[in-house]
Amino acid sequence: MAINHSSFLFLLLSIFLHFFLFGCSEKIEAYKFGELTANLQHQSHVVSLKSLMPSGVCSTQTQGSKTSSGLLQVAHKNGPCSSLKKGNTKVPNFRQILIDDQTRVKSIHSKISNHKDPLADSAVKIPATSGQSLGTGNYVVNIGIGSPKQQNTVVFDTGSDLTWIQCQPCVVQCYSQQDPIFNPSSSTTYSNISCNSVACSQLQSATGNTQSCRNTCIYLIQYGDGSYSQGYFGTDTLTLSSSDVFPKFQFGCGENNQGLFGSADGLLGLGRDQVSVVSQTSRKYGKLFSYCLPASTSSTGFLAFGSQVGTSSTQYTSLMTDSNNPSFYFLTITGISVGGKNLGIPQSVFTTSGTIIDSGTVITRLAPAAYSALSSAFRRAMTKYRTAPAYSILDTCYNLNGYSTVTIPTIAIHFTGGTDLNVDQSGILVQASSTQYCLAFAGNNASTDVEILGNMQQQTFEVVYNVASGKVGFGAGACK
Repeated sequence: MAINHSSFLFLLLSIFLHFFLFGCSEKIEAYKFGELTANLQHQSHVVSLKSLMPSGVCSTQTQGSKTSSGLLQVAHKNGPCSSLKKGNTKVPNFRQILIDDQTRVKSIHSKISNHKDPLADSAVKIPATSGQSLGTGNYVVNIGIGSPKQQNTVVFDTGSDLTWIQCQPCVVQCYSQQDPIFNPSSSTTYSNISCNSVACSQLQSATGNTQSCRNTCIYLIQYGDGSYSQGYFGTDTLTLSSSDVFPKFQFGCGENNQGLFGSADGLLGLGRDQVSVVSQTSRKYGKLFSYCLPASTSSTGFLAFGSQVGTSSTQYTSLMTDSNNPSFYFLTITGISVGGKNLGIPQSVFTTSGTIIDSGTVITRLAPAAYSALSSAFRRAMTKYRTAPAYSILDTCYNLNGYSTVTIPTIAIHFTGGTDLNVDQSGILVQASSTQYCLAFAGNNASTDVEILGNMQQQTFEVVYNVASGKVGFGAGACK
């Protein structure tokens, strides 16, 4: 049978259109599926509850690609990687940690004015280990003091300036620590600072106390939980690595010390005052340091001076200052998103209170209106799970008995400059008891109380403090 030429062409065209449209349809559907999957991942985390529980096995890791002889591995104070002996101090339970954390927050609120003025304008890595200081779950690092070097394990704190350690003889009292108490008479480079020196006159800005004189400079520093240290203000050699040694480093040699410092030997001040480590090492490090706080007590973190450790891209936001409290690191929050949706909180909510980033506060504190919006959005996304009573300062809680995994919404904190801190899942939900889990945020009592970005929400990020350039950055996935 003969086939009409025009009919044949029509048949070929029909076949072509069929396969073209069918193929495009498959591609469109695949694209839509991929887009849907990406959106779902942006909106939620599937969390294994086991990952939120402490592990008995140490899992060490290498941080970043810029490794050097100064990179030291450390662990959570109470975890399996810790070098500190657990017998020296009682490990606080979670309820006590929250109580002590609130004490620290109240102390910070009492120091900071409610009116903020914006600021217009070779690395060494040392270990970062979570510990207990000033009543909260802070972090410790290993440093050397003296000639010959005596090893000291000290809390590092971005909310403090003066570095101090316990010293012999403990004329009044010293608390129990793991390392031998520093003996200044055994160091050939130790000397006291005279009371009529410029260094002594500048000490008040770092401690908040008027200094007394007995020919030598005497310091006294007190903390919000009642902890304190008192002794001689002196100089000695600070060693951070074999190649990073700082002669005549100014620090407190405490002979009268008491408080909730665990078994750490003292405190390393990372604030912005002239006496802080950041300022005293500025010629070498250029006022640049960073740290990464691990998500798990069985993992390690780091503290680095002089350069960034991680390889991931870092988002920066402007560093601000309060003229009345210039030591604190202020940031400006512009919004919060839950499940990928911006909550539309008015900017005035954040500017009224102001915000600091603090390595020593555990739970992030938000202005009441901001926390209310966050809590409400989180609850709407968690309706399939049974609610539980409040636990201490945490009031958005769930009974997850019987679950091995849960789906929780993502949370992002937005800062000026378009910077987003996409909070790691370890900083969203915290285990309060065997079956109870809570949102790891809390609200302030008043709208004028400064907001605080706590260390749980900083976990796994390399937090980069470029003080000289007036910015703070967040690099994702720097530690686990």
